Amino acid sequence: MNQSRILVVDDEPQIQRFLKPSLSAAGYEVVEAGTGAEALKAVATQAPDLIILDLGLPDMDGKEVIASLRGWSDIPILILSARDRESEKIAALDLGADDYVEKPFGIGELTARIRTALRHRGRRDAIPAISEIDGLTIDPIKRLVSRDGEIVHLTPKEYDLLLLLSRHAGRVVTHKTLLTSVWGPAHGDDLHYLRVFIGQLRQKIERDPTQPRIVRTEPGVGYRMAETE
Repeated sequence: MNQSRILVVDDEPQIQRFLKPSLSAAGYEVVEAGTGAEALKAVATQAPDLIILDLGLPDMDGKEVIASLRGWSDIPILILSARDRESEKIAALDLGADDYVEKPFGIGELTARIRTALRHRGRRDAIPAISEIDGLTIDPIKRLVSRDGEIVHLTPKEYDLLLLLSRHAGRVVTHKTLLTSVWGPAHGDDLHYLRVFIGQLRQKIERDPTQPRIVRTEPGVGYRMAETE
């Protein structure tokens, strides 16, 4: 059984009533908070391993909670919200949220996202490791990429883009994060530029670039690399 502690931050009683038994049945310890202030206090006093956070809280916007936490904590934050505007998702992810799930949601999808976020946290401080995804191997120490044993020749920017996505495998990485991390702050809005490079990268690493399995598009938000094997 997984003994990770999850803080559920939501002011809807029906969500809390549904999530607590569902997550407890999955082996998680559940702590609850109904406001942003309660959430911040619980992180400091209860030491949860992950936060499930609604953006619409009665005392502050959930994005304020993310911004406050990211000043001193790297705890995984999974957004669970009825807000479906792309701008809201992008803002939350750019502030430091790890992933998002829209309401209404399925518990199977939610627990899968929880497992991914917790695995990622466990790897954050690890020595860079070789990643293998659908026959693609990424060796960050040797800076080599191969597909089924054959070397894949990438440009420096293509490699940096692939490596950044691989380090966040299973998580959404926004357009802005990719652009500013790989090309610098001046290119934060060059979405067409990013699409061109993603297209080039897929031509080199995907078995079928028209149906990518490794680098997947999150429409209007960014890209998500498949989980490593």
